[in-house]
Amino acid sequence: MNDILPIVLSILAALVVIGALIPVLIKTRRNITRYPGTRDANDPEIRSGGSAAVADREGTIERAAPQGADLDELDTTMVPDNAAGLETIPVETPLPVAGRLTRLRERLVRSNNIMGKGLLALLSSDRIDESVWDEVEETLLLADLGTEPTMQLVDALRERVKVLGTRTPEHVKAMLREELIKLVDPTMDRSLNVQRHADKPAVMMVVGVNGVGKTTTVGKLARVLVAEDKDVLLGAADTFRAAAAEQLATWGQRVGVPTVKSDIDGADPASVAYEAVKAGIEQEVDVVMIDTAGRLQNKVGLMDELGKVKRVVEKLAEVDEVLLVLDATTGQNGLNQARVFSKVVNVTGIVLTKLDGTAKGGIVVAIQKSLGVPVKLIGLGEGADDLAPFDTESFVDALLN
Repeated sequence: MNDILPIVLSILAALVVIGALIPVLIKTRRNITRYPGTRDANDPEIRSGGSAAVADREGTIERAAPQGADLDELDTTMVPDNAAGLETIPVETPLPVAGRLTRLRERLVRSNNIMGKGLLALLSSDRIDESVWDEVEETLLLADLGTEPTMQLVDALRERVKVLGTRTPEHVKAMLREELIKLVDPTMDRSLNVQRHADKPAVMMVVGVNGVGKTTTVGKLARVLVAEDKDVLLGAADTFRAAAAEQLATWGQRVGVPTVKSDIDGADPASVAYEAVKAGIEQEVDVVMIDTAGRLQNKVGLMDELGKVKRVVEKLAEVDEVLLVLDATTGQNGLNQARVFSKVVNVTGIVLTKLDGTAKGGIVVAIQKSLGVPVKLIGLGEGADDLAPFDTESFVDALLN
């Protein structure tokens, strides 16, 4: 009997310990199940107190793939975030768009452009012979105007100089201004297709290679649209670059614009884009802007994926605008990028960034001539409001001043 007693006591002690641990284990399991990752106050459904906010009290919100989708990758779990733990960012009032044009023109005037300055100097020479015309051609080619536009401009200038007879600086500048405006083409429609449809928002995709500033451009363009009293929603479909979604959400918070994103690294970008458009329809916003991951134009798989993003979005709403962001300093390489992207997603407009840091303003003409697609926006500087609609006459005047 004395031998059995210690064993019974040991068993009883073990049962007491196990009984005490069971509630802890259950609680830990529930926490693991319910933890949805980092959370974002920008989610439109949580901001509106919709069904997603209610569902999230019980755990992760899972949304089904779109009905009729013919692609099996749409398995992303969308996880909206709440406000807990996020820094509060004061909402800013973006500058009016009209005021930006003058400021951006001043920056372009100060930029290192060889096109206008070089042409004015050459065409004001006392004697314009073949060697001068050769230098004019070289100047235009160095400015990335392209071969065909260069010959077109040189032929027009030759004829006008021959007829004009006089070459005072005033006459030369007026002549050059007229010919450059013709070449940049003021007849192209540079307006953004951001008018809301009867029952759906306008949808815009922003595409481009790595490092050109797509996410920043989306954020700055959101400010442009907010300044024009548009109700905007952002979709963070760049799911591969670290912190891209958080960067976009921060841009949105600064002007009170919600962002739809996934907290799953490498989530399917088409699914994120689909969810953003779906939320935009539910929230009845004016414009949904979708930021996409940077991709090299010679990577077939990545370009196919970009085409898939557009196809999936179009199951819900038409894509009204596809903006290609190009770094103006890349010159003619930007043309190669533009051609490939245009084939995959039918680019409708160009955004030129870093135009203040390049001598190659002629890329504007080269791109438009090559693709028949207008430059719609230009970026001159790193400020939040340093993005403005492209204006032909302002651009040419800045080159020549």
